[in-house]
Parts: sequence; structure tokens; C-alpha cells
Amino acid sequence: MPVPVTRCVIDDPQLAELSGLVADDGGLWAIADGGRRVQAHRLDPESCAVRESRSTDVDPRDPEDLARGPDGTLWVGDIGDNDLRRDTVAVIELPASGASRLHRLTYPDGPHDAEALLIDAAGRPVVVIKDVAPAGIYRTETRPDGIGPTPLTRVGTVALPPSTTPGGPLGGLGARVVTGAAATADGRVVALRSYTDAWLFEVPDGDVVAALAGVPVRVPLPNEPQGEAITFDPSGALLSGSETRGGTAGEIRLVPGAAALAGAPPASDAVPPPGAGSDDAASPPEVGRPQPTPEWWPAAIGAGALGALLLAVVLAMTWRGARRR
Repeated sequence: MPVPVTRCVIDDPQLAELSGLVADDGGLWAIADGGRRVQAHRLDPESCAVRESRSTDVDPRDPEDLARGPDGTLWVGDIGDNDLRRDTVAVIELPASGASRLHRLTYPDGPHDAEALLIDAAGRPVVVIKDVAPAGIYRTETRPDGIGPTPLTRVGTVALPPSTTPGGPLGGLGARVVTGAAATADGRVVALRSYTDAWLFEVPDGDVVAALAGVPVRVPLPNEPQGEAITFDPSGALLSGSETRGGTAGEIRLVPGAAALAGAPPASDAVPPPGAGSDDAASPPEVGRPQPTPEWWPAAIGAGALGALLLAVVLAMTWRGARRR
């Protein structure tokens, strides 16, 4: 099974609240949660030292994720809303050259807190909100033009299966909230992460939303103090990162060849839990495909409950009869 290997430790105070990563051929781009300017920092992947920065004067509310567009442009997801008060959220394009572009987005059903952003092949933002089992998936119908707020449409849901991987700030609940997202450079694999695991989805036809309705493969990311960042490098390795918390510095960790695990057959020792959308499950294997609950299971539970109720009625009637005698 894949085991994360530490590449470097984040010791730059600018990235103490690391929340988003994007890898490319020359290095690793990172953003932090918070701040009064939108900034992406290019890291040396061996030392985590900041080598250059790309920024704009946009004053963000709560930047939470970093994504890569089909042309290689960096997209900052200013999509956090812990208090659920924002009328709009935003995505900001940071191209390698030229001016940045700010796009305001509106939800169709009120404010949501989110930490996961993907950009599909058509250049449309895909936002996965931070709800537990299931989390709503929202996407714009067209590529934003930056002229006015662009409506988001609710296009699906996703439910991360339960996990016993240790780490994160919220215990078992933290294993099921989506804290980041990433896609391989060719778009064939997407990943959603929680505080404890990465979940890999195969994208055979380029449809990210349809892919998130599939059965994922788990890659454990244990013992990160507050893991929110994730990306794939050009080789298909998975890189993850955590904020610095409780005196424990955030690290960049790498799982070689992780992208190839998406679509792999189940592990031979798998204990199959229910699929997406179910809240009652055994823990999935370290790397394996969760399987749906058998169709007979709800009926069996109902029959058992009805039998117990009938038995209780019979016993009560017998006891009452004995008292009368």
C-alpha cells in the first residue's frame, strides 16, 4: 500500500496556514488561508523554500484552494465562508503573464462554506462544499467572463466514506469533510481530500462531475495536523500538505504513483463498506474500492425489527394475563 514520504517541512511564516497546492514541471505553487492580498508562492519541492511569488491586489475574504486551468493558469479559490454570510464567493485567475482576472460566483441556494476547487476542461469552476455526507457539487454553466457575478448550479453530491485514518482536528467527522481537490495534468484522475485521506476518482470521459459519482480509491494521509492541500505532479505522484498546528509544522508529503491507483481493482483483503451517500459503514481498506450495501440488508433489518416488536407484544399480553389470574 502507498505510504506518504515527507519531502520537506514548511517553515516560511507566509505559508503557516497552507491550504492549496498546484504542481507543474518546474516546482510547486502554494497558497495560504487568509491575508489581504491574493498570493501564490512557488516552492522548491526539495526544501519548501519560497523561490518566487505571483500576486494581485485583490483583497480576498477567505482563499482556500488552488487549481490549475486547462491552459496552465493558476486559479485561486476564494470560497471559504465559515459564518455563511457571503453574498458571493470568487475565483481569481493568476496567469504566468498579463493581468489577473477576478470572477464573482453566486450559489443558487444561499451561502456555503467550501475548501475544494477544480477547473474542468472547459474552464468552468467546480466547487465542492464542506458538508458531511453528502457534500454539494456546484459548477458554472459557462466559463466566467469577469463582467458580473456568474451563477453556480448544483450539479451533484459526493459523500466520502468513513475512515479510521488518524489525524486532523475533528476526529471521525474530519475524515468525511472535503478540504481540498486536485486533478492530474491530463484530467484523467481527480482527487478529493479530507483531513485524513485522499480519495481518487477515475475520469474516463472528461466529465469531472460524473466522475465524482463513481466509487473512489482511498490513499491514507495519516497524522497531518490540519491537512487541506493536495495536488498531482506530472509523474502522477500525489502531494499533500498541512497547516502548522499546535507546534507541529506543516509538511509536503509525496505518495509515488498514486494516480495509477484510480480504477484499480479492490484489494484482496478489502472489507467492503457501503458506497457514496451512506453514513453507516465499516472502514474501507487502505487502498480499495468501497462497495454498495447489499439490497437485502434494509429488508433484513426491517424484518428483524418487526419480529422483535411482535415478541414484545406477546410477552406483554402473557404478563397481563398472568396478573389477572
